[in-house]
Amino acid sequence: MNRSRFHISFISGRCRAGLLIGYLVVSWWSAASWADPVQPSANDRYITFSVAQLLLREHLSEHDLDDEISQRCLDTFLKSLDPWKVYFYQSDIDAFRKRRNDLDDMARKGDVTFAHTVFKTYLQRIDERVKVIDALLAAEHDFTVDEEMIIDREEARWPQTASEARNKWRRRIKYDLLVLKTDEIEGQKARDKLRRRYHSIAKRAHQTSREELLEMYLTSLTTSFDPHTSYLSAGSLENFEIMMRLELDGIGASLQDEDGYTVVRKIVPDGAADKDGRLQIEDKIVGVGQDTEGEIVDTVDMKLTDVVKMIRGERGTVVRLEIIPGDGSKRKTIAITRARIELKDSEAHAAVFEAGAKTDGNPYKIGVIKLPSFYMDMEGFRRGDPNFKSATRDVRKILDGFLADGIDAVILDLRLNGGGSLIEAINLTGLFIDTGPVVKVKGRPDSGGDATPRLHEDFDPGTAWAGPLVVLTDKFSASASEIYAGAMQDYHRGLIVGDKSTHGKGTVQSLVNLGRQMFRGLPNPPAIGALKITMQQYYRPNGDSTQNRGVLADIELPSLKTHLDIAEADLDYSVAFDKVEPLEFRQYNYINPTIRDQLRRLSEQRRSGNEEFRRVLKKIARYKQQKAKKTVTLHEEKFLAERAELNAERQQEKTLKELNDFDAAKIKRDYYMDEALAITVDYLKLQQVAKR
Repeated sequence: MNRSRFHISFISGRCRAGLLIGYLVVSWWSAASWADPVQPSANDRYITFSVAQLLLREHLSEHDLDDEISQRCLDTFLKSLDPWKVYFYQSDIDAFRKRRNDLDDMARKGDVTFAHTVFKTYLQRIDERVKVIDALLAAEHDFTVDEEMIIDREEARWPQTASEARNKWRRRIKYDLLVLKTDEIEGQKARDKLRRRYHSIAKRAHQTSREELLEMYLTSLTTSFDPHTSYLSAGSLENFEIMMRLELDGIGASLQDEDGYTVVRKIVPDGAADKDGRLQIEDKIVGVGQDTEGEIVDTVDMKLTDVVKMIRGERGTVVRLEIIPGDGSKRKTIAITRARIELKDSEAHAAVFEAGAKTDGNPYKIGVIKLPSFYMDMEGFRRGDPNFKSATRDVRKILDGFLADGIDAVILDLRLNGGGSLIEAINLTGLFIDTGPVVKVKGRPDSGGDATPRLHEDFDPGTAWAGPLVVLTDKFSASASEIYAGAMQDYHRGLIVGDKSTHGKGTVQSLVNLGRQMFRGLPNPPAIGALKITMQQYYRPNGDSTQNRGVLADIELPSLKTHLDIAEADLDYSVAFDKVEPLEFRQYNYINPTIRDQLRRLSEQRRSGNEEFRRVLKKIARYKQQKAKKTVTLHEEKFLAERAELNAERQQEKTLKELNDFDAAKIKRDYYMDEALAITVDYLKLQQVAKR
């Protein structure tokens, strides 16, 4: 088997809330379809068989495709369809579980008929529940009754009877109405909103294609080996590659499904829609037409990915959008010419801030670089394009500018950076060290061989920045971010500031194109997707993996994210921590225990008098208290009182949505950045004292 693959390392299990036109697929469903999934095709069998064989031969864990994997696959698939246990009956689950030890054997044969059997029942139950929901929305509800709804998914149980199912939905509808009331939506308006929401969910479920169901089911199988191994359909693979190269053809807008409507959430700066100026945030796209005279197709209740597919197109062509303006004005149709869109908000960018004062009275100049991901145009890299898109190349240009501007120190902000290319992580590390080892990777033993770790080094002499460095991290900093941060910490090259630890993802995935794998020799193999498979674990220069542990901050700043259950260790079936012999490398003298302890004390003293950080600590205390609760009250007065305080579930959802927000990638001088700047100034002053 050809092992020449491109290693990709990034956080998984985090869905995007919106969808950029021609950019990123966020759900299971990526292909256009208006009917329930048809029976499996020959292609489905070939793909499933190929995935099963690759898992057996290549996965790091060396886990057999056995009954344990079969049971995990069943549990994961059911959880993906019905996480709150409100659609299926317990009798459905009991029937499915009779096959719990058969799915491994079926996968080896390429048989995915079980997925279609389960999904057919799922659609039937959804249709039944929609009728119940309609009846409940037409009924009156007593909000003075002291009753509760379970909000812990592990505590929830599937209903035994139709009566029990109706009662579960009665409580859920009451909860939904109370939540809408806190957003000042009530009465008939709230009921209409919920009716549209649940009808849209049902319609989109019925629009699921065979390809989409296959992706959903096979990913349930692959993530039973570890959380980061997944099957990408042809559509998902295309969007993944767009994400990595930060370039697309389209209009440049981020869309989100909201109760059956496609709503504009962001406009990409300098994109076609931005330059046109007529499409605005909060506008609803209700129809799409091709060219100047093509028929306008109604998109209400259409899957988001299908809407995107209609709007995406070759640069220079025209797309017409029928919109309901968010400002309440009259419905209109606008024509926009598609263009090449560069995702500037997703690439490295910088700002320069002044902070503190030098001995001559002038402020320090500190350069801040925000790196949202370790992006790399993989296709450009494969074909040898000397100008392929690269995070390292972009950061180098910024550092060159900092040197010209006489910057005193650099802050590299890796918060919310879920990783990307392993190659980029190694090359970026090389910008800050002279030469030396960056990371070891170790896979499973080859046939007749062993699992000797393979070393990746920086061989390029010199640095792009040899001055003081501070690295900002959080619990979302994963994979490639952890390789870089771990190397900076082990080399004593940079000060790590942020959440208690990073995400803790210490595995490397390879992207295996199944078309090329199955149809070797064909110049243009069919597009049948790819398997993103965990094949290696990586190790810091000190020999430790970051797996399940992450990189601990030298200086921890209070953050709610530290307390969210979003780390690698919180995911099902994560690979175990491991370590190897430490490497030999030159340590720098930028950071030492004395300086680190002094910086911690100075930061603690400063934060103790900072009102913003005191608020964060109070929010953390309330979150931890509410997080322990298994139920929520449906008594209106009590509910609204509790909602006025921090709501644990809502806060976690809000924090996760930051991942999808373009604004989150911007450099902001808020209280948190001010403290990072203050730490950097302290660091500069302590270095100056040490040199005397």
